[in-house]
Amino acid sequence: MSARGDLARFRGEPRRDALLTARFGTGDQALILVAMATGARGTPDAHRAAAEACDRIGRAVGSSHQRLVDDIHAARRGDLKSGLHRLTDRTLGKLRASAAEQGIPPQEYAADLRCLLLPAHPDCRTRVFFGVGDGGLFRLRDGAWQDIEPQVSRADTSGDAVLGFGSLPAETPDGDRLTMDLGIPTPPSPYEPVTEPPREPFRFRASVARPGDALLMCGGGLADPLRGEPALCAYLARRWSEGTAPGLADFLVDTQVRVKGYAEDRTAAAVWEA
Repeated sequence: MSARGDLARFRGEPRRDALLTARFGTGDQALILVAMATGARGTPDAHRAAAEACDRIGRAVGSSHQRLVDDIHAARRGDLKSGLHRLTDRTLGKLRASAAEQGIPPQEYAADLRCLLLPAHPDCRTRVFFGVGDGGLFRLRDGAWQDIEPQVSRADTSGDAVLGFGSLPAETPDGDRLTMDLGIPTPPSPYEPVTEPPREPFRFRASVARPGDALLMCGGGLADPLRGEPALCAYLARRWSEGTAPGLADFLVDTQVRVKGYAEDRTAAAVWEA
């Protein structure tokens, strides 16, 4: 879901957010990508930059989807993180090149980019998040929200490897032993073209879902009120803790609940675990 915020409506401006959902491959080897981007605030081409960022990351993931599926199934943590980091850097590098071709300053043709990879195999519950920039990654478990947005401190090197195909959390009540949350930028491969680093640190997390979980990835327009307004968290927890996913219309209504002081575009994607 991606909707124009009250502020953009009031000003008569286009939505700065873009959303892409794509499926690559077939059967149990398929991979689903959800990508969302937000263009730079106060720039006339923000919507175009966001749309281009989603298009380029979609093409990059599509060309590498079989390798990504294999790495997710085999829990190759290092390969996943470094590979997705390169794809993200390449995507944002092409965005800067596009800005140069159009004679636009790169800071005015830029976008925050957030992505979720979902393997189609029913026995693989690994969910992979990666991206650059602001937004939120939340998990609704046992009726309570958990803010699992990856931290990007360079000193944070914690995180055990995700277990293999179809594994479930076992060490802690929250299953955090199987969550990858690494904030160390990965050097580019010597065999890949050198690109400038993104303007924000790369974020990466892979976690193993439990039945009954709801995973929510969203842009800053929804992440900010979720972090700042407990009433909104409580409302969505009540609405989404029934064990089944809401219908599309209900989801659209829920994610657009107005909160005083928050008027940005709202873009969100959620996964309910059967």
